[in-house]
Amino acid sequence: MRIARGKEARLPKESIDAAPGGASAITALNKGLRWFEGYRSAEEIRHEGWNLLREDVSLPAAVLDEEKLEHNLDWMRRFAEAYGARLAPHGKTTMSPQLFARQLAHGAWGITVATTQQAAVAFQHGVRRVLMANQLVGRENMRTVSKMLEAPEFDYYCLVDSADQINQLGAFYAEQHQRLQVLLELGVMGGRCGIRDEKQMQAAMAALAHWQRSIVLRGIEMYEGVLDDEGAIRALLERAVSATRTMMAEKRFHDAAVLISGAGSAWYDVVAEVFSSAEMGSQVEMILRPGCYVTHDVGAYSRAQARILEKNPIARRLHSGFVPALRIWAYVQSRPEAKKAIITMGKRDVAFDAGLPVAALHYRPGEAQPHAAPPRWLVTKIMDQHAFLEIGVDDDLRVGDMLAFDISHPCLTFDKWRTILIVNAKYDIVDIAETWF
Repeated sequence: MRIARGKEARLPKESIDAAPGGASAITALNKGLRWFEGYRSAEEIRHEGWNLLREDVSLPAAVLDEEKLEHNLDWMRRFAEAYGARLAPHGKTTMSPQLFARQLAHGAWGITVATTQQAAVAFQHGVRRVLMANQLVGRENMRTVSKMLEAPEFDYYCLVDSADQINQLGAFYAEQHQRLQVLLELGVMGGRCGIRDEKQMQAAMAALAHWQRSIVLRGIEMYEGVLDDEGAIRALLERAVSATRTMMAEKRFHDAAVLISGAGSAWYDVVAEVFSSAEMGSQVEMILRPGCYVTHDVGAYSRAQARILEKNPIARRLHSGFVPALRIWAYVQSRPEAKKAIITMGKRDVAFDAGLPVAALHYRPGEAQPHAAPPRWLVTKIMDQHAFLEIGVDDDLRVGDMLAFDISHPCLTFDKWRTILIVNAKYDIVDIAETWF
């Protein structure tokens, strides 16, 4: 099936989750919502006046703070601008088109993805520049990209790191009479994908030269997150800069702007610093790809941000840094022991790979506002649908009380939810962010 051309180009209807009649909509069968029949749009829900503290929704629920979300988006925009870099936030963190739209509205150059399914979700929801920071492999994946490329305004890039892959891509897109834009990925021994040595580099360059009518080399890419030593990270970045300079001198790139891209959510400051200090000229665009900044966390990325605020002068000048914007709200379900509360939240609801959730707020329905949870309240264990909370023997915590938990690792919290509530300072639900995992 061919897709329509122009701004309204879409993938086949059967590729999206749709309500009867073809309109994408929300069903109350998704957790963290209020019961209603049939399908409703986020716009309809927004006008119903739901409020989290009034218990208008079923808990557990994933909740985003509107003000904190906007703070994080603005902070990262200003940081990138200070270095003359562009942002292509990694969409795999949230897989939420509503959040993609907010990132683009804050000046993002495009959206990064990791798979063709993620690229299709972004395309389907109006994103018109996608960097797939991964190798494109497999005929059906190539076909999916080919369908999207039929929309003339769709600007798509993927990574290559071997002659075998380039030959497969070159042959396929030559058959389609299309040109695929690629970035050459550099890698390190023991790491993930990417070219390791000069022999692999020469083989890849020969393949690119052979398929220059169907494969367009647009830049260099690397992912520093496979390393945990700053010295090794800087060495990889300098290698990327050197390779870019060499290939520019050899006129290996397409005539358009040359892209150099790196940066996950932990070392984006070092990437920006090394790339900008190289002063490669106006022809080179620096593309940073952090994703977790949009919501931040209280775990690994909080520690990374503390390092950045300590060492990076531009980050210090911007003040405060990111703030955790994503929380899981749940009820106290049982008080079976004096120092134990069982919470209606488990592995199906919150990430646990990088640290257990942290109790942040306590609210008893009917009170004016939530208040901070005591630091001694600790999640000690979680099961599929339950969390074990250790509290003080005399603490006033009752069945039916509501608790908000900060999280570590946003990616593996987002992928447990199809709908995420966005609330204002009064806990009114002002929007619904849908996810497409």
